[in-house]
Parts: sequence; structure tokens; C-alpha cells
Amino acid sequence: MGKVTGFLEVDRQDRKYRPASDRVRNYKEFFIELPEQTLQAQASRCMDCGIPFCHDVKGLKGCPVNNQIPDWNDLVYKGEWRQAIRDLHSTNNFPEFTGRICPAPCEASCTLNITDDPVTIKSIECAIVDKAWKNDWILPQKANDSTGKKIGIIGSGPAGMAAAQQLVRAGHEVHLYEKNHKIGGLLRYGIPDFKLDKSHIDRRVGQMLDEGVIFHTDTHIGVDFSVKKILNNHDAIILAGGAEKARNLPIQGRNFNGIHYAMDFLPQQNRRNCGEINKSPDELLATGKNVVVIGGGDTGSDCIGTSIRQGAVSVTQLEIMPPPPNKEEKLVTWPNWPLKMRTSSSQEEGTNREFSVMTQSFEGDIDGNVKKLHCIKVDDDFNPILGSEFQLKADLVLLSMGFISPTYDGMLEDLEVNLDSKNNVLANDIDYKTNCKKVWTAGDMRRGQSLVVWAIREGRQCARAVDEYLMGKTLLPR
Repeated sequence: MGKVTGFLEVDRQDRKYRPASDRVRNYKEFFIELPEQTLQAQASRCMDCGIPFCHDVKGLKGCPVNNQIPDWNDLVYKGEWRQAIRDLHSTNNFPEFTGRICPAPCEASCTLNITDDPVTIKSIECAIVDKAWKNDWILPQKANDSTGKKIGIIGSGPAGMAAAQQLVRAGHEVHLYEKNHKIGGLLRYGIPDFKLDKSHIDRRVGQMLDEGVIFHTDTHIGVDFSVKKILNNHDAIILAGGAEKARNLPIQGRNFNGIHYAMDFLPQQNRRNCGEINKSPDELLATGKNVVVIGGGDTGSDCIGTSIRQGAVSVTQLEIMPPPPNKEEKLVTWPNWPLKMRTSSSQEEGTNREFSVMTQSFEGDIDGNVKKLHCIKVDDDFNPILGSEFQLKADLVLLSMGFISPTYDGMLEDLEVNLDSKNNVLANDIDYKTNCKKVWTAGDMRRGQSLVVWAIREGRQCARAVDEYLMGKTLLPR
């Protein structure tokens, strides 16, 4: 390392956000970039530890995509930014995505985190790729020769995009199919613009176009187009459609108007922001409404931030789990992801958070519109506490309790793929092959709802497996 004592001399300094009063006026990204000198000082805090848990060496905890974090921290400290982006791209196709929306398990696993504050890995990663784009260091990587093999990838989220980019660079003809109007999957339609501006996706799509990827949008395989026809016209296909089946809340009053899944609500605003026409007959807006978000995860936070920007009167977030501790016991949890109280940027903007709450029923008016939630407090075993009942006003309820599996009707049913015990497409994590001839799978469709880093990892590894199957050998990285 360039500065062996950096972690002793420099305190952690991370990106800050623009004031909430300013940022809620629009849907723009709001983190404030750190100066280059500050980033170099932060990179010097990397400890040159014996086992870098941060990048998941030998299956340990940390970065699922295996970013070589100590290496590019050292390069940033030395001012070798161009080499840093080469190193970063060697494991991660899209660091501008992970540097914005990944929860950074690498920082939880940082050795410095045992007794101090971890290295600002996520901010440094984002700064490397942003600087690379500004300096035109990121160029298309076209294959020298064509293999003559044709591969179809269904689903253009991070897993599908990563697989497509790896395979086209290996010389294959790659067709990427997306049911929506634009490429990106949940990155485009699920993540709000204030967390990930869609220009970052468009820029990568442009690079992939120049590399030779052929995009097919507005193409819903298994609904508008036969998956069997796609299979017959390709030497291999990869299912990368995600886990889209949301967890429901089947209680009394569930059918009242105004109760919607989060993923019915969030994509509409993203489409408004880019001028895309919403196909849904119901326009979902929080403007002037009392909003209740059921579910305490990242998608719930996205609903909060979007509702506030739309002009909600109030936003309340309900979580059935008890409140986590304010601080983790590092010697017990490290290097695992710790359970502790976290407040997202959207929650900071103004919401009432309620823990240990079970919704028992919905109440509506004579016109069939939701007006109230009947709730009760629960103990740590989720048993209702008698006498703790209360009511909440609600004009809009957003169900954000996670996703349970891919949608089986249509494409998966037609292929007759085997499913695992959780109704995900069954394939191991070595070759990603399904029970169907010429069919592989990767990302949330295989592993269930997960992080963007896992999707990129699986897309890359699946691409390697397909390339090796078709060619008998592969030069794509593990």
C-alpha cells in the first residue's frame, strides 16, 4: 500500500446529501461528490490487511461481484485513476450502478470496521467510474472474431445486461429481449431517478450497442412472443427475468381501491420522468394523500421518497419486525452484514416509522376506497399484544413486503423448467444450467430477490458457463 499508516491518520469522510428541503423538489440525484484530494486520502485508509474480506476472497463475506477493492484503493491513493477503472471493470461491468444503489456489504466486511469506521469503498468506486466516463476512458470492447453462435437473453436487468456484455465481447451474436419500452429492468423501472439517474443506464446501453448487442424492447416473451420460437432460433438462451411476484397481504378489505403493490406505483413515476407513456389504466399518485407503506426495506424507502416528492400529506411506514439495535456488536457480527438501525435518505425526508406492527384489516368508504388501516402491536414472536390496537388514516396503501418468486405463467410454464423449493428456476451456481436443453438462468429468477451485485455476478458467471458450453473452452473470467 502507498500509505501504510493511512488508517491511523485519516478519519472516515463520506459523501453527503443535499438538504432534504432542496432535494424533494425534484427527482435528481442528490449526493455531493467528494473532492479528488479527499478521495485519495480516504483510499489511503485501506489497511493492506492479510485477508481482504471486503472482496469475498474464497467465498468469505463481502462483495459478491469480487471487486478487487484493496488494489483500486491503492491506485486511487496514488492518483492512477485510469488503471483503477481497468481494475474495477475486470470484475464489475457496471460500477456506476453498484456505486449508487448497492448497500455495500464490502464496507461491513472491511477489516477496519472491527474497531473503527470502514473505508468509504462505495464512494471511491463510484468516483472511479464517474471520472472514467468524464475523461472518455470507457470505450466499446468489440470482439475480434465472430463465433457464429447466436444467444438470446430474456430480461434486461443487471444480470441480463452483464451476461449480454460478456458474451458479445466473446464474439457471439447476442440478442437481449425486454418486455418494457426501454432497457434496464428494475434498475430503470423500480429504482427511483433520485437514487439512479437513468442516463447511467442509457450510457451503458450505448456502449453495448457499439459492441454489437442487439436489443429487442417491447418484446414480452411468453406473452406476445413464443419462448419456444426464441429457443429454436438460438444456440442458447439465458433466463434473466427477475423475481417479480410480489408478496401479498390477503386480509379483510384488501380489495379496496387505493391498495397497490409498490411495483405498480414506482414504475409509473419513472415513466413520467422520462416522458414514457404509462400503460396502466390507473394513475397512481400520492399527491394530497395520507400514504401508508407496509414493509421496511429498500423498496419501501423508495415509495416514501417518491410519495414525498409527489406531495403526500403524510407518509407512514409500517414494519412487522421489532426495531433493530442502534449499533451492532461488531465482534459478534463482523464480517457478516449486521442488523442495526439504518435510516435511508428517503426516511430522513419525513416519514413516521412504526415497528412491531401488524395490519389486521383495511376499512373503506361507501365508494370502495380505502380510508383506514386497523393495526395492532406484536411481540418479538409476532404474537398480537391485546389492548395495543390502533388505526391509521390512509388514502393510498403501498405493499412493499418483498418478492417471493418469478412469475411462472407464460414463459417458464411453456418451457417446463424445474423450480426449487421457493419456486425459483432451478439451476446450480456452477454452470447455471436448467433442466431444459439450451437454457440457462441467472440473477433473481434463479436465486430469488437479491442485490444488484449478486445479479451482475450471476450474469457474468452464467455467461462464462454458456461460452464454455458452446465453444468447449472460455477466456471469460470466473
